[in-house]
Amino acid sequence: MKIGMGTKNTFHTDESRYPGEPLKQYYVYILASKRNGTLYVGFTEDLLGRVFQHRNGLAEGFTNRYGIKTLVYYEQADSKEGALLREKQIKEWHRNWKLEIIEKSNPEWKDLYDDLIG
Repeated sequence: MKIGMGTKNTFHTDESRYPGEPLKQYYVYILASKRNGTLYVGFTEDLLGRVFQHRNGLAEGFTNRYGIKTLVYYEQADSKEGALLREKQIKEWHRNWKLEIIEKSNPEWKDLYDDLIG
């Protein structure tokens, strides 16, 4: 699992891959309306595209309604099932635990989307 801000902890589940087939990436991410504001936990196979949708009001629902646009945390996984499980786990956490993982990897609550698009 890769965690936002450059952590290199990655796990691979290549048993079902064919030789030469690119490894798919899956992401669990947290968006915030502002520092210590409203949080949203999501899952995607296309982190840049999905965050772009949230930032530009193209994702209907909760994030659009509450102005949640800042990518403050993400984790990368090679398994869809693992990423979905992690998303569910984080969604069930107490708010303080979510704030703690954000603060640990991104203490300034910097918008990580800007770093990803380079």
